[in-house]
Amino acid sequence: MASHSLAFPLFFLLFILFSSSISSSSAALVQQQPLVLKYHHGALLKGNITVDLVWYGRFTPTQRSVIVDFIRSLGYPRSPPPSAASWWRTTEKYKGGSSNLVVGRQAVHEAYTLGKSLKNRHLRALAGKFNAAPGTITVVLTAADVAVEGFCSRCGTHGAARPGSAFVWVGNSETQCPGQCAWPFHQPMYGPQTPPLVAPSGDVGVDGMVINLATLLAGAVTNPFGGGFFQGPADAPLEAVSACTGIYGSGAYPGYPGQLLVDKATGASYNAHGLGGRKFLLPAMWDPTTYACKTLV
Repeated sequence: MASHSLAFPLFFLLFILFSSSISSSSAALVQQQPLVLKYHHGALLKGNITVDLVWYGRFTPTQRSVIVDFIRSLGYPRSPPPSAASWWRTTEKYKGGSSNLVVGRQAVHEAYTLGKSLKNRHLRALAGKFNAAPGTITVVLTAADVAVEGFCSRCGTHGAARPGSAFVWVGNSETQCPGQCAWPFHQPMYGPQTPPLVAPSGDVGVDGMVINLATLLAGAVTNPFGGGFFQGPADAPLEAVSACTGIYGSGAYPGYPGQLLVDKATGASYNAHGLGGRKFLLPAMWDPTTYACKTLV
């Protein structure tokens, strides 16, 4: 089955940089087209969705708790605004009602039974260990010392698993390619070099994983099997969040994530509150009612 990768969007940044360099007189001749993700009449993942987690490699209990709390925060309505739950509610506007994520089973593979250099087939094998039922998303998370085929040219992927279920893979990029997969908590490898932001959890790799996991979970529920909402070719689609690359707050432009909230105690930048006082930085999501990338702040 085909999978959809969260690629490092250098081409996208270069396009915007080129576009922004056009003179005002020339730009006046070009009307900006609205961003439209077309619905391709396929199934979406709606209703109650179990999210099973496969931890491959060594993660600390603190690292695991950040990821689990993030997923639980997506369905936790009592967080103060702006909240992770309000960010996730945008997915309700994609035909068919809400997608309610519930953390299910977890498996911890600390012995590196498949080695420290994984192929795509290894990710599929790990995702298949739970024998997922329809309406399930199995998330495979690889530790910082695990190399994955294509990692850094992509920061993660999602695709169809067993009938009616999906899988997601996200890797910890902290030691391999934080400039590609943990921006804006690390200086980008290309483009404008602005100072990195302080990560909300204090862990650049894990907070980068939260951003990429958020992107891929949104893609998994709005385009789980290749016939949902996307723009462009089906084998390299721009989806609910990947269509809004690099936008985290109002006023964002290439190299600048936008205006964000700052924790006075830690100096960390964030835009969403979560479960138990957690703070997260979440990317913009395309809103089908406004045809625009929607930010929380």
